[in-house]
Amino acid sequence: MKGPSFSVIIPAHNEEKYVERCIRSVKNASKYYGGKTEIIVVCNRCTDRTAELAEKNGARVLYNEDRCIASVRNTGIFIFAAKGDIVVTIDCDNLMTKGTLKEIAYLMATGLYIGGGAPIIFERHSLPLLLNEGLCSLGFRLTGLYCGIFWAERKTFIETGGFTEKKAMEDVATAKKLKKYGRKQGRLYTALKNNRLINSTRKFDELGDMLYFRLMLNNAGTFIRAALGDRKKLDILLDKLFYDYNDGKEDEESGGIS
Repeated sequence: MKGPSFSVIIPAHNEEKYVERCIRSVKNASKYYGGKTEIIVVCNRCTDRTAELAEKNGARVLYNEDRCIASVRNTGIFIFAAKGDIVVTIDCDNLMTKGTLKEIAYLMATGLYIGGGAPIIFERHSLPLLLNEGLCSLGFRLTGLYCGIFWAERKTFIETGGFTEKKAMEDVATAKKLKKYGRKQGRLYTALKNNRLINSTRKFDELGDMLYFRLMLNNAGTFIRAALGDRKKLDILLDKLFYDYNDGKEDEESGGIS
């Protein structure tokens, strides 16, 4: 029996150092699965060779100029883009393990699940990174809102409007939306059991393994003001952390994030 086809969407902002290895990990998973897989790289404000390298490695390349990762992912899902029965998203500096697509196909074939995410492991370890990993795992287990890799039928993403377009915590908001939608369909939002998202440590490699703990300490006032309704400085910080990270602009106030 022929299995479902996949569309794997990879958002990318100046990722020439990582795009080829990410695509290779998807190809390895596709080969192990044995079904049809298309790879879509959505270049977001890229000024390097990301698009060139993606095309060289067999990916379809789309473009998006928004400063919103959810919007970048949605570009790959909508606008006559994704053609697969199941859509999977993975960030460009991360990797999927080889059984990822095969396990997703199996879980979807049971009819029990609306979609899900994946547990996260870092590509290397240290005590601070193990602590980060443990906190992520605890949060996922307590909430059931697994993120990292997202997967669901394309029609589910279309019916729910795709990723929630907000600048931060869009992954959690999207997981909540999928979980709620699944509940109405009598299906569960779940996580892969036998495969993981291999999370990049590049920011830790460049800025130290205590990075996020330092950020929380250095920017405590910013987070408090945001909780009280003033998001101006938080939005600036988020730009530096994510949307401008590969632009080479450092800022001491953000704890050294560029």
